[in-house]
Amino acid sequence: MKFTSISEAMKKGKGNVAVRGWIYRERGSNKFKFIVLRDGSDIIQCVLKREKFEMQWKEIDSLLVESSIEIEGVIKKDSRAPTGFEIDAAKINIVAFAEDFPINKDINEELLGDRRHLWLRSRKMTAALKVRSTIMFALHEYIRKLGFVEVEAPSLSNATSEGGSETFEVKYFGKKAYLTQSWQFYAENIINAVEKAYAMAPSFRAEKSKTPWHVTEFWHFEVEGAWMNLEEDMKVAEECVEYTIKKVLKDNLKELEILEADIDFLKKVKTPFKRITYKEAIETLKKKNHKIKYGDDFGSAEERGLAKYYGNNFVFVTNYPLELLKFYHGEDLKNLGTGTNFNLLAPGVGEMVDGSQREPNLNKIVERLKKAKIDLGVSNWYLDSRRYGAVPHAGFGLGVERFVAWVCGLDTIRDAIPFPRTPTRISP
Repeated sequence: MKFTSISEAMKKGKGNVAVRGWIYRERGSNKFKFIVLRDGSDIIQCVLKREKFEMQWKEIDSLLVESSIEIEGVIKKDSRAPTGFEIDAAKINIVAFAEDFPINKDINEELLGDRRHLWLRSRKMTAALKVRSTIMFALHEYIRKLGFVEVEAPSLSNATSEGGSETFEVKYFGKKAYLTQSWQFYAENIINAVEKAYAMAPSFRAEKSKTPWHVTEFWHFEVEGAWMNLEEDMKVAEECVEYTIKKVLKDNLKELEILEADIDFLKKVKTPFKRITYKEAIETLKKKNHKIKYGDDFGSAEERGLAKYYGNNFVFVTNYPLELLKFYHGEDLKNLGTGTNFNLLAPGVGEMVDGSQREPNLNKIVERLKKAKIDLGVSNWYLDSRRYGAVPHAGFGLGVERFVAWVCGLDTIRDAIPFPRTPTRISP
């Protein structure tokens, strides 16, 4: 027979089927063997009766979890089975016997990390990976609909984009090189060629953070557009978020249910998102008894709190004080001393997207660099975007893992990436 996926077999619902995969669960007696079979699409219970398999029974009885097998038989509905269907097996081919699987419910987090390559086989991890795939595809799909062109930048550079100590230094043919923190410096030059650009690529931050919301290598969805202002920038960002959530709800309901995500909450996400200024945010936080004053940066508690206080939904915070911002952020000429920037905050997580309308004026950027005592050095080429035909422009960056974790309702972004990298883990 021709093999089909388990999900296709269940759609068929009756008659002869042939499926293959790995043993997810197994139990039995001297007369029956119940195998829950797993493939990339779903799981299904298979029953093997000894009277049909007397010649193979010794081998069948010795099968352990994660052994790979092929099953042929008759599928039928059975409400007692894990997914509502059962295969009455007529034929089995044992592809490979598995050793005793080194993961069980009592394993600690450190050992689970060591065996991450095996833990990916769990239903929840598999479901999260599928949602992640949908999210990455949807972001590509929507931004291309808006006419943005995908243009990559190198992951290795002879200088850092953000500066500071949060950079990974690597050897490069006898010279120092750094892993990229962001695509942005390149993007602000790329748009003078294609006008609308985006990239989906890894970024690296050497932060010694142990919080559930930080990893040292993450996938970064970054967007930059010539002629875009702050409001247009926010509109693109919120539409990307909304479109992606709708795509997941359409394509991944089964995975969301496995993950026990709040599907009803996801269905309520609608644009436009609430917009408040930093000043309004500070006033709200004070009323809610946060110990904060104007000029302070938000911590994760403040960011999560703001999303909660404004309808437990996404909220944009704009116009941060310039002293909290990078030298390339623009100044709001209607609210001097504040930036044309935004953070998009998500309930339960905090910052999801960071963006701004950039400062197009070369002289103002040079003044800010001097004030901040920053020497761009070999990165001075970045300023050519202002020297040769500067235009108003804006962009943003979204951390894919945070978005995936938020959609899936995960406790940590480490479960939103196949092999997370942290200050204490670089293997497997």
